[in-house]
Amino acid sequence: MEITRRRLLAALSAAGLLTVIPIRPAAADDVAAGSTRLLANTVAVFAGTTESNSRPETAAKLAAVEKAARANLKAMDAAGPGELFAGLVLGSNEAGLNTAFQHLYEIALATCTPPGGTPSDLYGDTLAQRRVLDGLGWLHDHYYGDQSKGYYGNWFYWEIGLAQYISKTLVLLADEVRAYRPDLVQTYVASMDAYLRNGIGGDVNLDSRFHTGANLADITTNRILQGALLGDETRIRKALTDQLTVFATIDPYHLNHGVTDGDYADGSFIQHASVAYTGSYGKGLLTRVVQTLKILDGTGFAHGEVLVPTVRSWVQNGFAPLIFEGWMMEIVKGRAVSRTDSGYTDVAVVVEAVVDLSSLASGADAAALKSYVKHIRSASRGTLDPGRFVSPVSVVRYADIIGDASVPAEDLNAASRSVAFNAMDRNVHRRPGYAFALARSSDRISKYEYMNGENLMPWFQGDGAYYLYLSGQDQSQAYGVDYFATVSPYGLAGVTAPVEQRRTVPDLYGKPYYDNPGHPLNFTSSSESQNTYVYFPRGTDQLSGGAVLGAYAAAAMVQSSDVADRDKHLLPEDFVVYRNAAATKSWFLLDEEIVVLAAGVGDPAGRAVTTTVDARTASPGDQVSLTGMLRDGRPWTGAGTGDLHWLRYVNTTQRTAVGYVFLDTPQVRVSLDEVTRSRRVVRTSNPDIAVTRAVLGITVDQAPGAEPVCMAYALVPNAGGKQLASYPNGPLKVLANTPHLQAISHTGLGLRAAHTFTPGRHEVAGLRIEGPASLIVQSRGYRGPTTVAVSDPTMGRDTVSVLLRGRSLRKVSSDDGVRVSPVRGGTRVDVHTRHAYGRSFTVTLRD
Repeated sequence: MEITRRRLLAALSAAGLLTVIPIRPAAADDVAAGSTRLLANTVAVFAGTTESNSRPETAAKLAAVEKAARANLKAMDAAGPGELFAGLVLGSNEAGLNTAFQHLYEIALATCTPPGGTPSDLYGDTLAQRRVLDGLGWLHDHYYGDQSKGYYGNWFYWEIGLAQYISKTLVLLADEVRAYRPDLVQTYVASMDAYLRNGIGGDVNLDSRFHTGANLADITTNRILQGALLGDETRIRKALTDQLTVFATIDPYHLNHGVTDGDYADGSFIQHASVAYTGSYGKGLLTRVVQTLKILDGTGFAHGEVLVPTVRSWVQNGFAPLIFEGWMMEIVKGRAVSRTDSGYTDVAVVVEAVVDLSSLASGADAAALKSYVKHIRSASRGTLDPGRFVSPVSVVRYADIIGDASVPAEDLNAASRSVAFNAMDRNVHRRPGYAFALARSSDRISKYEYMNGENLMPWFQGDGAYYLYLSGQDQSQAYGVDYFATVSPYGLAGVTAPVEQRRTVPDLYGKPYYDNPGHPLNFTSSSESQNTYVYFPRGTDQLSGGAVLGAYAAAAMVQSSDVADRDKHLLPEDFVVYRNAAATKSWFLLDEEIVVLAAGVGDPAGRAVTTTVDARTASPGDQVSLTGMLRDGRPWTGAGTGDLHWLRYVNTTQRTAVGYVFLDTPQVRVSLDEVTRSRRVVRTSNPDIAVTRAVLGITVDQAPGAEPVCMAYALVPNAGGKQLASYPNGPLKVLANTPHLQAISHTGLGLRAAHTFTPGRHEVAGLRIEGPASLIVQSRGYRGPTTVAVSDPTMGRDTVSVLLRGRSLRKVSSDDGVRVSPVRGGTRVDVHTRHAYGRSFTVTLRD
């Protein structure tokens, strides 16, 4: 049973809280029993059980737990005066304090982790546990308890990160706390409450921009654990009630507490108000809520099973489209694209959550989740290491799924699937053999995310940047941190950029943020102005969206500068503002081709401009070749500039190929260069390790002052030379390519698709479209059905109207909100798009 936003919000009302949380408080004995069960569940999640840890599959996990603890104990033994751990400086950097609490947690964890086949003298070691508790007391006395000295640096550590380690450590050692340091729980809970400075009275504030989405799930889980330690049902109920809000689907037209962070009806996930973030904060939220459901099991504090179908829908509609052969796509990772953890590592985190969710689900849901786990394992080119799972119990569950011959390996995606995440300006298009991922931006969604010295050169990542993942390839050799380190930030695939040199935030201002608290906009490290203009600025044009018809899609965007350029008259004089080039772009996502149209490409400021058709990387030892044909019929090989008809890139080592058909494009510059750069160029805390990649660049160059141009080309994944040569007379045609109208047809698919960008009437290929719209029309033979998909890419129109010229057609079926009328010269389709937030409306017509 799907729990809808309306139903869940009703459940959160005073009248309907019984749906998820029992309406009446429990008796004292029941609270005590529930708290005891909650604490035991938590220990089992992180330390495992005697049963789970006796399984050989957990050996690597248990060894890692013990190794970390022994290293930390050794560092405690070697600590000098004023130190808790040797060499760990405290008092000036909040990350150092976080590390100290993490080390104590790791020691506590080892003492509570039942050993496997090899006995461990750390298990049940009271002396080690008391050292941990003494360490907690020392840290509180010297570095945490004084509220006037705390809360420096990043707010996250003080409100979430430190409290996570403290709360889990106290839970793990609850028995010894009661026997040895009973003061610690009350002392630390009071301080943790005091550090919730974005809250109210030491508790969550649902109106705070800091207490949303994944952050809210983290804070409330901490408070649930604290409530169990105190035997405080009121605290637990309040934390659960707050956390339940993250399960509600965001309705952008009726926001709850003004929050835009969370999951949307189309599968999008947003954090930080406007960042597409499924692959980082989204997976963090998934992990946290699944852990919460596990620790609540059997406690009586909530009916967690009611929420399982909602989380299962997140996996199918939000995560699965974005995972290709075990790799998390770059388009939803925000600043995390610059981290050295790979997309395979990201997916391992999701897999653990899905494994545990399958144990909470039942029937077909449980079966589908288990099959998906097995599919990821079988399809991934990366090694999925369950030893890195958080829970030994999850390691065992994973092993049981993989070893169960009755569980088939099945994707949650259809083999051909196209998903428009219009709420976060993203598209994913999947076919056997490849997946295509597109990052757009608008006045709703940020162009990129930079923060804390991460993702230092992000400027064009939301300006139509795209990623073509080819089946069977090790994606870490194609994308990941090394892609962003070695490919020019101005030359990302799909990007139109001015030719200029931009500087990173640390280079500009000498620190990882712009600091100017005396200005009326109050620029500090965590201020709203910092978010708006530095960390994740939005664009200034509202048109970004598209339509989906079955497994086909069309997306569009008007490229704009970010809000800093618009508001530069309001900004301080020393605040550096960059202006973008201009372009109107469409992407038509078919079976064998991804067709890209761009019009009005140029720069009003007169700068030179480059548009990158593709940028691909390969290991320097890979056998890579380039072949093609010029428009005059002569063959073309190697690099250089030419009037190309088509080009084929082949990586023989990886057994991959991509074709490029230049339908109507100026001369193209092709380069294949070996590039060596440090991973530190994209993230200040990355190791200074040089990586080398063979970088393909396919670029259209425009000279300074040149008039705007248009271009049309197709990416053809896995293409052969004969296939590419057939395109001049093939089924694919460009029907229009202007800043007002872009359209194509594909006679083999019986498909026409168009985007209109301006008010007024637009005519193309037997279609009349009123105002800005996205449209796909597919006809199955002369007398067969005609299916139409329409969406509003501005997300601001009440109605979109289309006339299909020709014989009069009648409606066979349609989504709600679609009206069909016979008119002179054809059939009129009126779609009620008000408050649809970019959703596609479909209607089937026939004679």
